[in-house]
Amino acid sequence: MPSTTSPSSSSTGFAYSRADFQQLVDDALKLADSLGATDAGAEVSEGVGLSVSVRKGEIENVERNRDKSIGVSVYVGQRRGNASTSDFSPAALEQTVRAAHDIARFTAEDPAAGLPDTADLAFGDIATLDLDLFHPWDIDAEGAADLARRCERAALSVDKRITNSEGAGVSAQQSHFFAGNSRGFRGGYASSRHSLSVAPIASLPGRNGDDMQRDAWYSSMRSATELAPPEAVGRYAAERALSRLKARKVKTCEVPVLFESTVAAGLLGAYVQAVSGGALYRKSSFLLDSLGKRVLSRHIDINEDPHVRRGKSSSPFDDEGVVTRAREVVKGGVAQGYFLSSYSARKLGMHTTGHAGGSQNLTLTSRLTHPGDDLAAMLRKLDRGLFVIELMGQGVNQVTGDYSRGAAGFWVERGRIAYPVHEITIAGNLKQMFQNISAVGADAYTMGGKTIGSVLIDSMKIAGS
Repeated sequence: MPSTTSPSSSSTGFAYSRADFQQLVDDALKLADSLGATDAGAEVSEGVGLSVSVRKGEIENVERNRDKSIGVSVYVGQRRGNASTSDFSPAALEQTVRAAHDIARFTAEDPAAGLPDTADLAFGDIATLDLDLFHPWDIDAEGAADLARRCERAALSVDKRITNSEGAGVSAQQSHFFAGNSRGFRGGYASSRHSLSVAPIASLPGRNGDDMQRDAWYSSMRSATELAPPEAVGRYAAERALSRLKARKVKTCEVPVLFESTVAAGLLGAYVQAVSGGALYRKSSFLLDSLGKRVLSRHIDINEDPHVRRGKSSSPFDDEGVVTRAREVVKGGVAQGYFLSSYSARKLGMHTTGHAGGSQNLTLTSRLTHPGDDLAAMLRKLDRGLFVIELMGQGVNQVTGDYSRGAAGFWVERGRIAYPVHEITIAGNLKQMFQNISAVGADAYTMGGKTIGSVLIDSMKIAGS
């Protein structure tokens, strides 16, 4: 998937086929037209999955999910109405289309409302482009529980100081959808996402009570065959928890900060949010009018490729049916493009970039990175400062860029980890932080649809004891 072949319940676990969905979309659009709609769009989706969690070897939860929905958007001129239902019966479909049409008739006009231009929509080969996103996992509850137990058992066996566990879990999820609109777009595909995770607890007895530290690790892939072995996930999670024992605070200071790759993905996410349409047209971004201006260090590039096979956020078209394309987002630190839907683009007097639904497979790199710049090399570049492996709280002001987060990690001296650190706050301003990225590691990690190595920022304020 995507393909013209209908997913069948026997091979996928779905109750509905692609043909079923296409018929529902066509019926919805015909109904909208008969009511006098200027334009209309519809999307039908179905998701099924299994989630199993264990703790201390015992099954805690077994959840099976199955959901379905049809959403309809109806336009009367530049008035828009939306309605949805989980009932696929003809009567419910008609009621839903009528509801959307009634809302559109009585809502206020919006000059930016409307379907994407026909020239921007995906047709032909691009609409059916197969990105290898669908890999159903034939696993039952007992099989999932066994994997989770193996993962947790491996974590608990690493060291006697791993004394407890918040549990381990396995999730197998798959879905498919089909969408269409009155301007001729038709497209849809099936996709899957599977994961394995564990959260062990390490402890040391002490005079003032036990020193307890928790950490977690996971593996998430489109195909279950590409998941990390459960024993490897368990052992690594345990090692992370153990490394945090005997953590202490540090004195308030201003030092360089190295963000672990998993945490650095959040910095990339903050950048995307700041240059996305909603924040821009509402003037609620610290990067207003940044197109063509330097927004990151001169050695930083950000590239986007929506068509990576098995990519975690790959898609041949966005949520509106607009064609997605590979592009340079940032080149040499200079912003080359925003993230715009057709609506936000019209609000800004610009053109859609195919990002209704968000970014697609972003990669942040530095022109200064060498193949040997692993984590050890990045610690040497840090020399003296803070290595952050966990952030807490939501202390990011998207309007001003002010950044303040609870943090945990390690104090580094002479390029080596000296001791673990906790109960501190790191603070700065994202606008300056982006400009002050001095190095990016070769230890790239993909989190969601964002790939980034560890990131070294020249200076941040540390609030400690």
